Amino acid sequence: MDKRVYLTTTLPYVNAEPHIGTIVELVQADAYARVHRLLGYEVLFNTGTDEHGQKIFDKAQENGEDTQAYVDRFAATFRNLKDALNLSYDHFIRTTDPRHKAAAQELWKRCDANGDIYKKQYQIKYCVGCELEKTDSELIDGKCPLHPNNEIQLIDEENYFFRLSKYNDALLKLYKEREDFLVPRTRLNEIISLIEREGLQDFSISRVKEKMSWGIPVPGDDSQVMYVWFDALINYISTIGWPTDMAQFEKWWPVVQFAGKDQVRQQAAMWQAMLLSAGLTPSKQIFIHGFLNINGEKVSKSVGNVISPYEVVKKYGTDALRYYYLRHIHPFEDSDFTYERFEEAYTAGLVNGIGNLASRVMKLAEQYLDTPINTPEGVQGVEEVAREVGAFSFNAAFEIIFSLVALLDERIATEEPFKVVKTNLARGKELIAASVVELWNIAKLLQPFMPETSEKILSAIKENKKPENLFPRLS
Repeated sequence: MDKRVYLTTTLPYVNAEPHIGTIVELVQADAYARVHRLLGYEVLFNTGTDEHGQKIFDKAQENGEDTQAYVDRFAATFRNLKDALNLSYDHFIRTTDPRHKAAAQELWKRCDANGDIYKKQYQIKYCVGCELEKTDSELIDGKCPLHPNNEIQLIDEENYFFRLSKYNDALLKLYKEREDFLVPRTRLNEIISLIEREGLQDFSISRVKEKMSWGIPVPGDDSQVMYVWFDALINYISTIGWPTDMAQFEKWWPVVQFAGKDQVRQQAAMWQAMLLSAGLTPSKQIFIHGFLNINGEKVSKSVGNVISPYEVVKKYGTDALRYYYLRHIHPFEDSDFTYERFEEAYTAGLVNGIGNLASRVMKLAEQYLDTPINTPEGVQGVEEVAREVGAFSFNAAFEIIFSLVALLDERIATEEPFKVVKTNLARGKELIAASVVELWNIAKLLQPFMPETSEKILSAIKENKKPENLFPRLS
C-alpha cells in the first residue's frame, strides 16, 4: 500500500481578514494530516491564499491601495493562522506567486491545444461575492442569497470560454466508477443529478483587462486576464511542481481536497474537466463540509457577522477552538457557533472532562508512584479513530476518544484508587498506574486533534507530575 497522502484546502479569498467560518476546513485538514502522519504516512498538506479577481481589485481600489500591497497585507493575516491554530501544513501557496502564474498559463495553453477554449460575446448576471455567474433561478429578489448585500452585476463583453459541456459524459463516468470520489454521498448525488437533468454549461474563463486588470494575463492575448476560478484551482498542481518539476508532481498527485458546500460544481466538475482537458488525472477525493453559521446565519464578510479566530484563541486557547470545531461542528452539515454553546462545550468537555481527569490521575501518580510508568508500545483505538477520520467523520473520531475519558472516569469512581491506596498501598499503586496508562493512551489519541493538550499530558506522565491547569474555569 502506498503510504503517501497529498491534501489541500481551498484557498481563502484575501478581501478581508480570516473569520471563524474560514478556518473550519483548515482545522479539519490539519487533523486529517496529523492522523495520517501518526499512522506512518508521508504527508504533504497544502493551503494558501487566493489573490486575484474582481472583488479583491475593488477592495484595493476602495482603500486607495496598490493591489499587490493590499493582498500582501491580508495574506499575512492568513499565514499567521499557522501559529494561532497550531497548523502543520507544509506548503502555503499564493496565487500571485510567479510559479503559480506560469503554471496557470501552461494549463491554459494545454486546454486551448485540446480545442477546449474559444471566444464569444455574452451577457450574464454576475455575483462578485461568489465570483460566479448567476441564473434568475439562483437569485432571491434579484440578490445572491449568499451575498445579499452585493448588487448583481450585468456583464456584457467578449471573453474566452471553457468547453465544460464537452465533459458531461466523462465526469458522469468518473462519479459512477468512483462512488467515494465526492464525500458525503449526497453531494455526489447532487452533481450527478445536475448533469443528468440540465447538463453542464460552458463557463467564461477570462475578463477584459481594461475593465479588470488584476489577474494573470491570457497567453497570446494581452487584452484579457484569466477568470479567478480558472486561475485559483490550478494551485493544487502548481504547488507540487507542475509543470516544471514532474518528479515532485508525480510523487504526490492526485490530491485529497477539502472544500465548502458552495463549491461542489467548481471543485467536482469545473476543476476535474480542466484536468482532463490538460491530460492530467482527476483528483483522488473531494470532501465537502457544511457551513458554519452564527445564530442560524452563514458567517460572511459581506454580511458582517464575523468573529475573529484570533479573538477566540486569545480568550480560550488554541486547543479549545480545535476541540469545538472537530467535536461539535458536524463535518457534513451546517452547524451553529455562539459563544454560549462554545462555553458550554468548553466547560463540559475540557474543564470537567479531559482537564479534570488528567489533574486527578496525575495528582495521585505524583503522590503515590515512585517513578513514571513504563508506557505501552502501541496505542489502543488508533485504528478506529483513523477509520473515522479517513471518512472525514471528525466528530465520530472524537466520540471514540471521549468515550475512553468517560470509561476512565467511571473506573476511578468505581475502584476508588484514592481510597484503596490508603489501606492497601500495593493494590492502590497498581490501580493508579493502570489509570496513568489509560490516560497516556487518551493523550496519544488526542495528538492529531489537540496537540498542545496532548503534549502537556504526555510531559506530565513522563515527569510523573500533575500538569498545569489545562483548561481554566471561565469566570
